[in-house]
Amino acid sequence: MSDRPQDAFNAEATELLQQMEDGLLALEDGEQDPEQVNTLFRAAHTIKGTAGVFGFDAVEHFTHVVENLLELARSGELTIAGNLVSLLLRARDHMAVLVAEAVEEADPDPATPATGEALAEELRAYLGEGLDDGSETGAEPEAPVDEGSVEVMNDGHPVASEDWHISLRFEPDVLRHGMDPLAFLRYLRKLGDIVHVTTLDDALPGLGELDPEVLHLGFEVEFRSETADKAAIEEVFEFVEDDCELHILPPQAHIHRYAEMIQGLPEGDLRIGEILVRSGALTQHELDEALREQTTRRSEAGGETAPLGEVLVDQQSVHQEVVDTAVEKQSQTREARSTASSSLRVDAEKLDALINQVGELVIAGATTNLLAQQSGDEQLGESISVMARLVEEIRDSSLRLRMVPIGETFNRFRRVVRDVSAELGKDIALTIEGADTELDKTVVEQIGDPLMHLVRNAMDHGIENAEERQAAGKPAQGQLRLNAYHESGSIVIEVADDGGGLNSDKILAKARDRGVVAPGQELSEAEIHRLIFEPGFSTAGEVTNLSGRGVGMDVVKKNIESLRGSVDVESRYGEGSIIRIRLPLTLAIVDGFLVTVAGASYVIPLDSVLECVELTDDDARDAGEQGYINLRGEVLPFIRLRRMFERNAGYAEREAIVVVQVSGHKAGLVVDELLGEFQTVIKPLGQLFRELDGVSGATILGSGEVAMILDVPGVIHRVDWKNGEGRPGQSPALEAERHGQ
Repeated sequence: MSDRPQDAFNAEATELLQQMEDGLLALEDGEQDPEQVNTLFRAAHTIKGTAGVFGFDAVEHFTHVVENLLELARSGELTIAGNLVSLLLRARDHMAVLVAEAVEEADPDPATPATGEALAEELRAYLGEGLDDGSETGAEPEAPVDEGSVEVMNDGHPVASEDWHISLRFEPDVLRHGMDPLAFLRYLRKLGDIVHVTTLDDALPGLGELDPEVLHLGFEVEFRSETADKAAIEEVFEFVEDDCELHILPPQAHIHRYAEMIQGLPEGDLRIGEILVRSGALTQHELDEALREQTTRRSEAGGETAPLGEVLVDQQSVHQEVVDTAVEKQSQTREARSTASSSLRVDAEKLDALINQVGELVIAGATTNLLAQQSGDEQLGESISVMARLVEEIRDSSLRLRMVPIGETFNRFRRVVRDVSAELGKDIALTIEGADTELDKTVVEQIGDPLMHLVRNAMDHGIENAEERQAAGKPAQGQLRLNAYHESGSIVIEVADDGGGLNSDKILAKARDRGVVAPGQELSEAEIHRLIFEPGFSTAGEVTNLSGRGVGMDVVKKNIESLRGSVDVESRYGEGSIIRIRLPLTLAIVDGFLVTVAGASYVIPLDSVLECVELTDDDARDAGEQGYINLRGEVLPFIRLRRMFERNAGYAEREAIVVVQVSGHKAGLVVDELLGEFQTVIKPLGQLFRELDGVSGATILGSGEVAMILDVPGVIHRVDWKNGEGRPGQSPALEAERHGQ
């Protein structure tokens, strides 16, 4: 992970640009929510401000034009809809290009300035004449930062005046972090005039101890502005808030205005901090800092709580008169309580390392548990049981850290659907369901490309144009649906459309022409549909710049299977298709059910296990690799793992069936011995075993033995479900695939 501040800016800007895209698409869909416009404005404002601090002039100047237009929308003078949404989306994309070029410090594309200027002119057309667009033309040259003095009282508090007083104390290592303190002062001048700057050198060491890479100076700034408020001034230093101590005191005139605003607040159960924030006398960041300081003082004083107002005054965040007014206003409650919520960004590599360590802890715990059982020591066994429970809690907590909602990935397709449907001349609406469904961050990152291909396929060759739809009695607007939900310990993602569906006759004829299906070979409807995942298979009549249905679907399948997932298709000709992807919730650890077959150990994912029954039917024993039994009146096909993995041709004295279920289909796995639940750390298979049929990974048992983890969907697919009768038999298509035909 890079320590460059520019990379932190890039991460923040990327997140804000995504917010802008989501907000613009929501406005285009008719969600004219003022808060949505405010979010757009704040995102542009933050990007502009931070870019100004770093000296990224191109980003700052262009974003300022966007910000001005959004300010008109925020004030109600302009409505964001129609062509303006398209223009702002193009502007957002150009901002992303400018940010990337600035952060990478590479030579910009020669076409970038011309593109930016053309977009800026289109934006200015909405702004009208006489509005400052932040361009350099006609701008007054920046004056140097004046250095002077500011009157300071003996107690360190500045005398109240008609100027803002800003006290800055940077962390000593701020220079090593790539920050330039003067850059923030230079950017501050964009909000007003710096009257005086006093440089404090009280922390400066002697020449022998002086380190040029360590900042020992503090700054006291007298600042004058007719328009800036406290929040705007604080935003100037937002990017360096963790590396500096900042105190902002308003002019004397503002003190009386704050008091009037506090008195005008509606009655309610408001705390001191909430009252001050609502009146504008205090920012949320200052309140958070004061609450943390209050907690520290309480610990040092042995539980005695210092009043929040006293802490705020000591930190030079507000004047005593304003605190007194807020105390008077607080009639419902006087107890100060921390309500600040905080989040911490963690490097993904560190999180992955934690998960790996937890995995090793699980394996070590299994080994210890095995040794405890062999020793027969009851007290040791009880202690190990407690430790196992704690390890399980640590495992679950660690995995939850990596779980993220899939909604963020789904929302990115709003822009894709909008742009591609416009390119194709089709009216397509996107519906998102199950956005709150969570799965492993690693899975989310790797599923994006396959989903992109499926979405583009559905729009290009799945959904018909308006004329064809109306001729078929369908609405002119096509429907594309993204859905996600949990099922049997897995996550299922569906890409559904109401287009023309798959033409089974056309697919089968194409497959026979290419030799994929032998002449006279009979296939079920589901088997025919699965042929679209054959390499290079396509029934598209023409090639477009988007993928045809079937083109590249083999790549989609391989990418999904590399995540220990499976993909299937359900389609009705003339009505539409559903591509259904099934993925594990996490790629690291899974609860399993341990069994043995011919002396070898196998792990069945526990979430797919329904029950275990004894295999005693003589007819079933004579069925060979596959057969079926009567399970309480239900026909249950089964497959012998012994023969499937070619362990040997014999039988154990007693056999059991583990009943598993995936996507509503049940099957039985015949094993020799049931060993019970087992917490499994998944280890990827080597390249040599990647194509091993029916296996998705491996794990290490407490004894040091390697056990294979079964791919339950892959095993169930070996059972043919012809005519809904549940008769066992190998699918011809799968058999051909298994032998590489």
